[in-house]
Amino acid sequence: DYELCEEWVHLYPVPREDLISLHREHLLHLLEMGDMEKALQLLQRIEDPGICLAISEQSLDQHPNLAASHFLADYLTGHFYTNLTTARRNEIQTLYIGSKVLLTLPELSRVNYIHLSSKPLLMLEQLLMNMKVDWVAVAVQTLHQLLAGQEIGFTVEDIDNLLSKYAEKALNFPFALKEKRS
Repeated sequence: DYELCEEWVHLYPVPREDLISLHREHLLHLLEMGDMEKALQLLQRIEDPGICLAISEQSLDQHPNLAASHFLADYLTGHFYTNLTTARRNEIQTLYIGSKVLLTLPELSRVNYIHLSSKPLLMLEQLLMNMKVDWVAVAVQTLHQLLAGQEIGFTVEDIDNLLSKYAEKALNFPFALKEKRS
């Protein structure tokens, strides 16, 4: 049906908002089906960069699944980096990094942390609090690689400070003095 609508658009004038809506729904459908190749082809067929940007941003704002969010964040930063405001750019890059960290976690555990995909530092803190040390090691390594030379609202030093804080708490042994009983 989407392809039929797309052919129709080439034959008859369609208002810009309807065109954006059609392509957004088609893109989200392809991403939900896991067909990233066709999704990329759809975005490449759109001739107007303004419409393509609107479709990509609106699709990302619909909070699709993890793989779709990762794809859209990567596409937006790769193709429209200069068209985005600094705040929006940081938001999208943070989501990209968070989704990349989520993809390093075991598949069955991702659902527990997906709500933190746009907050990688909180995700890391949650993993630390849940004593998932092996997962934290992989997540930290991934974050260090992704943050090399980027400014997105947090730095490698922020990660190191968080790790130091929890390492200090892990070594804190509270004890109580025993009272003498009569």
